[in-house]
Amino acid sequence: MRIPKSFKVYGSAVAVALAFAAMTPVANAADTMSKEKTVMVGGAAMYPSKNIVENAVNSKDHTTLVAAVKAAGLVDTLSGAGPFTVFAPTNKAFAALPAGTVDTLVKPENKATLVNILTYHVVPGKLTSADIEKTAKANGGKAVLKTVQGESLTLQKAGSGWTVTDSKGKSAKITIANVMQSNGVIHVVDGVLMP
Repeated sequence: MRIPKSFKVYGSAVAVALAFAAMTPVANAADTMSKEKTVMVGGAAMYPSKNIVENAVNSKDHTTLVAAVKAAGLVDTLSGAGPFTVFAPTNKAFAALPAGTVDTLVKPENKATLVNILTYHVVPGKLTSADIEKTAKANGGKAVLKTVQGESLTLQKAGSGWTVTDSKGKSAKITIANVMQSNGVIHVVDGVLMP
């Protein structure tokens, strides 16, 4: 079968157009995200253009925290404008609590207690480690931060990092600092803080 010359020209033009399109970058959300400065948390990139909840749901190290936030009805709050500073305990931190604690806390009848604990991990405003250090220097080496729950957390320098001490005197280390979010910042901690 003979192919008409006009078809060959048209076919070549399509091939050239497709090849050109494949080489031309298309500006979209995926391209934008790939250019953001991300931090890896729980095997997932945390994007500064996403909010706290949108990022946290992708971290395999924070599945317990995400489940607790959902059970407490705080998803909309932590997806809101903020800004918030969140001290985010890992799954290992929750697992270190006495057996059955998490299962008990996520029951509907214990929602008030769960909200109390989770909001104790949230401070109003966007406080990076540099902001915390500045506050600590002005206050004799300790930064005392009032949480959304109402009580305070005390942060102190420990080597090159920071420890966070709750009102019961238990301390947790910040293991990953300054995970920027569109509505605040997350500092990953290795312990659950108790009011």
